[in-house]
Amino acid sequence: MASLILAAKLYRPPPQPNSVLRARLIAQLNTGLGRKLTLISASAGFGKTTLVSAWAAACGRPVAWLSLDADDGDPARFLTYLIAALQPVMPGVGAGVLANLQSTQPPHMDALLTALLNEISTAANPIVLVLDDFHEIDSRPVDQALAFLVEHLPPQMHLVIATREDPPLPLARLRVRGQLSELRAADLRFSLPEAGGFLNQAMGLSLSLDDIGALDARTEGWIAGLQLAALSIQGRADTGQFIASFTGSHHFVLDYLVEEVLRRQSEDVQAFLLRTSLLERMCGPLCDAVLQPVGAGASSQAMLESIQRANLFIVPLDNERRWYRYHHLFADLLRQRLQQGAASAAGAGGWDIPELHRRASAWHARNGAPADAIRHALLAEDYERAAGLIELAWPAMDANFQTSIWLGWAKGLPEALIRARPLLSVGYAWALLNAGALEATEARLRDAEVALGSVDDNAQIRALSGSIATARAYLAQAFGDVAATLAHGQRALDLLTDEDHLRRGPASALVGLAQWAAGDLDAAYRSLAAAMAGFRKSGNPNFAISCTYGLADIRVTQGRLRAAISAYETSLQLALNAGGPMLPGTSDMYLGLGELCREQGDLETAERLLLKSEALGEQLGLSDWPYRFQRGRARLRQVQGDLNGALVMLAEAERLYFRSPVPDIAPIAAMRARVWVLQGRLPEVLSWVRERGLSVDDELTFLREFEHITLARVLIAGYANGQEAQPLHDALRLLERLLQAAEAGGRMGSVIEVLVLQALTHMALGSSPAALSALARALALAEPEGYVRIFVDEGPPMARLLSEAATRDMLPVYTRTLLAAFGPQTLPPKAVSPQPVTEVDPLSPRELELLRLVAQGLSNQEIGERLFLALDTVKGHNRRIYAKLQVQRRTEAVARARELGLI
Repeated sequence: MASLILAAKLYRPPPQPNSVLRARLIAQLNTGLGRKLTLISASAGFGKTTLVSAWAAACGRPVAWLSLDADDGDPARFLTYLIAALQPVMPGVGAGVLANLQSTQPPHMDALLTALLNEISTAANPIVLVLDDFHEIDSRPVDQALAFLVEHLPPQMHLVIATREDPPLPLARLRVRGQLSELRAADLRFSLPEAGGFLNQAMGLSLSLDDIGALDARTEGWIAGLQLAALSIQGRADTGQFIASFTGSHHFVLDYLVEEVLRRQSEDVQAFLLRTSLLERMCGPLCDAVLQPVGAGASSQAMLESIQRANLFIVPLDNERRWYRYHHLFADLLRQRLQQGAASAAGAGGWDIPELHRRASAWHARNGAPADAIRHALLAEDYERAAGLIELAWPAMDANFQTSIWLGWAKGLPEALIRARPLLSVGYAWALLNAGALEATEARLRDAEVALGSVDDNAQIRALSGSIATARAYLAQAFGDVAATLAHGQRALDLLTDEDHLRRGPASALVGLAQWAAGDLDAAYRSLAAAMAGFRKSGNPNFAISCTYGLADIRVTQGRLRAAISAYETSLQLALNAGGPMLPGTSDMYLGLGELCREQGDLETAERLLLKSEALGEQLGLSDWPYRFQRGRARLRQVQGDLNGALVMLAEAERLYFRSPVPDIAPIAAMRARVWVLQGRLPEVLSWVRERGLSVDDELTFLREFEHITLARVLIAGYANGQEAQPLHDALRLLERLLQAAEAGGRMGSVIEVLVLQALTHMALGSSPAALSALARALALAEPEGYVRIFVDEGPPMARLLSEAATRDMLPVYTRTLLAAFGPQTLPPKAVSPQPVTEVDPLSPRELELLRLVAQGLSNQEIGERLFLALDTVKGHNRRIYAKLQVQRRTEAVARARELGLI
């Protein structure tokens, strides 16, 4: 991304020599620092940029500067440049947001801005952000982003907007709240003393007070008009007569003065001004390339410096005086005259405007500025050249998630040309996919396939065919067609070479997601692992990390909690030790670990990890992090007993949800139904059952397994609320079918949950042996992985059943650990034992985990790093372990734990 940043846009224009000190306006700007926003809004030529630049140089705060242009209407580009402007005054700010923009599905703009604003709020000292020329932006998404930025602006930052027209902000509300400082045309007009200082000092004239007054009155203090008038006056003997005849509206005056200014310049200067006016920004070498036949013997750099000294409306863009631009108003008029004079001057050489654009395009292409090269090629209507440049730009634009800008370029090409170039058609198709225009994608893919018939390079044919197949897999997955996704994804993998890791990664991932949706967990895991490995080989650790959540979730579905924890911990280390800023996905790793800690009964650590995830969240989360974070918070609130809070968070998760290729195996509506069951809200639950069309005799599929297990819970809850026993028999029939399906699919997480529900149902029917038998199987499967909440969340009925299991020595250590999680009142009386040494309070799962690490010889610091715990937290756990084991030191704790069979 950094290579695509035009540094000149980030430079504050240096103050002009001999410029007029506008003390009254500087004072107003300083006063405005106590408010959120300073708006400087006036038409062209009122000195907005010059004023803000002079004030910024002396305001006493670090100033971030961003000069905007029409291309910044793309939200991703706007945010990228915004962060680039801020980083010189806040080093490293927004690094995570920039990385997030490079994720496969970047988060919503509000989420990215929230993360950026959170970072800005940590600034040690107040800063100023200047957005110059905001009127160049014609983009609703960027307007919305600005509104969000202003609404949530932290007190550490003051925003200054310079524009020719008011931005679409709630200005009236900001005024009422006292959050807006404004400078308008009436404020910016030169007063009589300022006009005199400008004309006689800055412009080097010697006008009388009467002449200054007349000229100021005729221009109404309009700075550009005064500057143009001064240029026309320089060298005149008839100053008074000129001023007396100087009348008319701004447009008339401007046309007249430009004519006067241009007519008084040499032919070489006039030609230079007109022909370089088609450049947005210019430097000496670029102007030399554009003006090949003109001005031989004099360099363009010398001409630019001469023009600047003559105050001919040129603005330096950097301190080295390398890059310049014309005053916007002056440039508009020069371009108008260039067009008017093109036909008559064409025979003189150099007035061929398309040829000038072609030369500019060639220079920019040679000097690593593809966007400008493409723009000039399109303006020259040299579509073959433009198409080639657009094709070359695709890999970088795609990698930096700027395909919306790329699509804008491609749309400027003739349709026939796009269809004739397979590489262009494939890029067009992927850009449409990224923009969500799924229906339009297939036609472009067919165009690409037809055009491939004209390609002789077999390697290119295979690579493009692989990309086409991957795009079709994406389309199929988006529309829920698992079979088609698998077919197209496999075709892509068959076509792409083993060394083409970057292209094979998405194909493998899509195959894995389809296999996951189909319930083939082992195959899905292998495909996603292959995608992760490919992304790492291709040098994209952030893409590799994005696969972790899928891999861990598959392991959780398989009942392998410890393997899921290991996956998160491995990727978290990669994210934290990548040699730079933390990578996108870091917050997802903390979120995943937090959810697993919740299941293993360590609610304290789960809460802390979720807080850590929230702190990093939208800055370093993947695109669907906000949805999954709210879902994780809801689950934690549920186990903490805050059911209403859980429902609020589920509603927020539902609002944030968007369709993605990842299988939705635990729909929000079903999670909400489970909370309703706990609240006894059976009418709402039964309404959900009817809406989903659920029944005991449904065909069972993996994607609806969570819903059918929820249906079983509804049937059990119906009996508990006073209904006849038939719902329990229906629940047992459904649970038996679910058990068989989950066992066949290797979904041991579901197997454990189904066995738990079977045990509770048998107990409700008065069949204690059947209940204990189901519970024994559940405990045997759950104990090695440290499950806790899957039992404890079932409440008092499960506590009673576990108490009975404890009296029968059914996995006694694990059973008593589970009972301890219910609270001390649920523990059964301890049996008399000939070995009193065993009479200790049960250790929590976290304490057992920490004790095992102590036995391995790890220090407290090393244990903290391994478990992501603060040193004081580790020490606190140690004290509780010592108290429960009735020991004083580490060696005694390890020995006692071994006596008890705990390690």
